Formats: sequence, structure tokens, C-alpha cells
Amino acid sequence: MANIVILGVKWGDEGKGKIVDLLSEHVDIVARYQGGHNAGHTVMVDDQRIVLHLIPTGILRSGKKCIIGNGVVVDIQALLQEVGDLQKLGVSFEKRLLISNRAHVIMPYHRRADQADKQASGLQRIGTTGRGIGPAYTDKMARLGIQIGDLLDEKLFGEKLKINLDNRGLSQSEHFQQVFSRYIEYGRRIKPYIIDVSYYLNQAIDSGERVLFEGAQGTMLDVDHGTYPYVTSSNATAGGACTGLGVGPTRIEGVLGVVKAYTTRVGNGPFPTELDNETGAELRLLGDEYGATTGRPRRCGWFDALVVKHAVRINGMESLALTKLDVLDKCRQIKLCIGYEWQNERLTQFPGNISIVEQCQPIYEEMPGWLSDTRGINSLEALPAATRKYLDRIQELIGVELGLVSTGPRREETIIIKSSKLTNWLNI
Repeated sequence: MANIVILGVKWGDEGKGKIVDLLSEHVDIVARYQGGHNAGHTVMVDDQRIVLHLIPTGILRSGKKCIIGNGVVVDIQALLQEVGDLQKLGVSFEKRLLISNRAHVIMPYHRRADQADKQASGLQRIGTTGRGIGPAYTDKMARLGIQIGDLLDEKLFGEKLKINLDNRGLSQSEHFQQVFSRYIEYGRRIKPYIIDVSYYLNQAIDSGERVLFEGAQGTMLDVDHGTYPYVTSSNATAGGACTGLGVGPTRIEGVLGVVKAYTTRVGNGPFPTELDNETGAELRLLGDEYGATTGRPRRCGWFDALVVKHAVRINGMESLALTKLDVLDKCRQIKLCIGYEWQNERLTQFPGNISIVEQCQPIYEEMPGWLSDTRGINSLEALPAATRKYLDRIQELIGVELGLVSTGPRREETIIIKSSKLTNWLNI
């Protein structure tokens, strides 16, 4: 039984919520390692659609412990709202939710700064959610951030808050007292959840407990390895699990990438296989491609093998979970991007220079569609022959197995591929 990382392969929104929810049945702990409440993991439980933002998806499985790591930036108001909403649905949090004392806090001035950047004219538009995530990470790297644990020490928190308000010209006594009092109260409310996550996780692993490390966003939004600067502000790749939770790489025994049967992205930035036409609009409609957190329409395009190979290499992925296969059921022809053309040169690896990516034209290979309903099929043998050929070709292009194929949003609408690394990792 292994400890594994589950993360997005492309630009996020790949359906990680369902996959984490499904596989959390086979582990003891689900630990989120980066991002903020800009993430949206959607899970269908029976007929109920549940969207999670900060709390690990394992919270929907009875008895599973859920950890928010130090690599996450936490909007405490949003966290408490999410806890309350889930409690109304009957979800129990007693001794199940744990938060790192080293996680950084999103403060009101972070939200204001983010909103101001979104509204400013003449600036490069990244396409963020404007929720204060970027500015909170900026303060963290500038060594000015406020950590969750600071809220339990009034003197220390007051000193740090004053420095931050002074730096922003907001140190008026009334404003200081208002923010100070509110966040000290937040600290009291979340105190039962606060622990040293690194110590807890390593002790748990030593005692034989199984951990699923949950990423947010996706590889191509990683601040180091994504389409910079059109990225998030944290490390969404597998390395982020180590830094974002305080566990060594030898503790992780597998990496599962989650990828759609086609491609989407939200926000600005290069997207070589984007379909800004009727086909792209149809994929958006059939796949209900709107952001779980913001409702923003997602840009849609064909499957891009170069992006996936890039993510496989960076993360050391050995298995993939392919989602939303059923969205392609009505396509007569399906295209796979197998390379890029740039200045009369054929590229077979994703370029590191964003200006090159912006000039690339995709090279496609066409395959016939299956024009048959695959929704809810849960065995490879029951899939149409053309569907199986599509899945086989993806594995050939990427050089990595498919361990799981999702044929719908529900837990049971899934094909678990026996003898895969995924099933061996989790003893499924």
C-alpha cells in the first residue's frame, strides 16, 4: 500500500475532485499541499453536487483525516464558511480536519491588492480569481507573511500586523484594532484544528497509515514549470507535496496525473490546441466547462500530447486518470496534437519559452469518433472499439499507462484498469 500524489496534468479543472474522492476510500489521510480557495474540486455524491475549495476532498469519506498543509494560503473566513456549509450536509469534522501552524493567512489587504491589480489598466492580465492568493504568496516570499500559528500569540500577531499595515499606509488605530480583533477571534475558532503537520504526517506514515497528497490547479499553472507568467503562485507539481507538507520525497511512492480526454484552461495565456470555434463551444456545452469556483467559461481544445509529456517528465508520473471521456461521444472526428510547428520546425517537446509557445501551430492526428454513449461504462471491454483505440493511442503517445478512466461525474461511473500501477499502489 503506497502513499501517492494526485495532481492535475494541464491547466487544472481536470476532475481531480472526483478522482481524489474515489481513491480516498483506500487511504487514511488526504493532505492538500498548495494553492488557496481559488481551487474548486467538484464531487457528485449520489445526486448531490458538492464543491470544495480549501478542505481536502477526503472529508466526504467517513473517518478519513484531512490536512491543510503549510504550502496552502488560507482565507479563514472562506474556510469557516466551507466548514459550516459541509456541516449542514451532515459532514462531521470532529478530529478529522487538521491545519498546519505554518500555513500562511490571506489577509484583507491581500484581497484588496488583488482586486486592484485586476482592475488596473495597462497591466499584463494574468486572469487570476482576485481572491488574494497571489499577494499572500508574495508576502510569504518577502518574509512578511502571517502564519496560522501567529494568530494564537496576540503579541506576535499584533507586531506582524502593524508592520504589514504600516507598509501599506493602513496603520490607523481604528483599522488596526478592527483587523486585529477579528483575526484573533478567527484564531480561537480554528485552534482545535491547528497542529505541526510535518510531525503529524511523518509519525502517521511511520505507523503505517496511508496518505494521498492532493494537489490543486495543474502542472501548467506551476509557478516554476508552467506557462509563466500565466500561472498560479505556488508549486502545483509533485515537488510541492514535499515542501507544502514537510515530508521527504522518499515518503512518496507514486504519482497519479489527472487529465481530460480533451484540453481546457481558464484565464489568459497560450493554449496551442484551443478551438475558438463551434467545436470548442460544443465541447464547453457538453462538458459543462465552467469554473467550479468562479463560474468562468473555460477555453476548450483537443488533447495535447506535448503538454502531457512535459507534465509526465516533471512530476515523474507513472499512471494517468483520464476523465470526461463521455464528452467526446458526439464527435465524428477527434484530433490529437502530436507536435507543434514553429518557424518551419517540428517540435516534439513543449517549449520552455512562452513567446515560442504563443507562435506554435499544433500538428494533429485525426481519429474517427465512436458516436456511441459511453456514459457510466465501467469496463474497458464494454467501450466501443474506436474508443479503445483512442485510449491506446494516448498511451502510445505519452508512454505512460492509464490506470483509471472516468466515464461520468459519479463515483460508480469509472473504469479501474486492473494490473495497473494505480491498482497495485492502492491494492484496489
